[in-house]
Order: sequence, then structure tokens, then C-alpha cells
Amino acid sequence: MAKNVLVAVFSASGITKRVGEEIAKIAGADFYEIVPKEIYTSADLDWTNKKSRSTIEMNDPSARPEIAGNALDMASYDTVIVGFPIWWGVAPRIIDTFLESYDFSGKKIIPFCTSGGSGVGRSDTALHKDVSSDVKWVKGKQINRPNEAEIRRWLNEVL
Repeated sequence: MAKNVLVAVFSASGITKRVGEEIAKIAGADFYEIVPKEIYTSADLDWTNKKSRSTIEMNDPSARPEIAGNALDMASYDTVIVGFPIWWGVAPRIIDTFLESYDFSGKKIIPFCTSGGSGVGRSDTALHKDVSSDVKWVKGKQINRPNEAEIRRWLNEVL
């Protein structure tokens, strides 16, 4: 597998985190959880409520939820695997916050998502605007569970 790989995930329910941890274990990569400064409650995540925090954020393309914790030493990574659940057909706004917080110049970014319904969809290319143009993007993949054989096959293709 590739050297200097980071798996960075945002997970509201724990599903994306479990998949990301399995990816990191198989790839021999470092694992980083993108934790919002203000944790999402179940009420915040109620997509049927037009006034819920997640609905308000997803309806505002400029929303950038703050990330808790220390900054990463992104210079030490060549490849970054970014994982997220699909919200409203795209990545949650906190993924935009993460991608805009670091210089990914010359790096390979590999997105993956978890989703109860839709696949990676347009989030795969919508995130490209958040980083410099000299990033090598790999087509994103939906991975809904920490299936070792499936993840190993995928990593052999993308790393």
C-alpha cells in the first residue's frame, strides 16, 4: 500500500467512522476524525425539519461548521482519503471546512461516502472547488460497511 496516507472522516452516527477506521487499518494509514466544534444532536440531524441545524447548513452553500481539535500536519501526507456521510445528495458542509483548512497541493485525494440512499453523486466533483487545482482527485466510492475484502480491492485500485 501507499506510504504517508491519512484517512480523515466526518461521521455523525458512527457508521462512516467505522468504515474509515477499517480503511486506515488495511492501508496502514493514520486515522483522523473530523469532529465539529459543536457536536450534532439527533434534533440537529433531523432532515425532515426545515429548521434543523443540518438542514440550515445544507441549504447555505457558504456554511462552514467549525472543526474542534488541533490542526493536522498535512505536509507529512501524500494521499488523503476523505470519508463522509451523504447529506442532501452531497458531502456535509464540514467537509468543505476541512478541505479549505489545508494546502493539498500535489496530493492525491480519494473520497468515499456512506449513504442510506444515494451514492457519491455530485459530491465527488463538488468538493474539487475547495482545494488547489494541482490536486489529483480519484473518483469517489460509496462504502457502507467495514467489509475488509471490498475495501482491500478498492484500495488496490486507488492507492
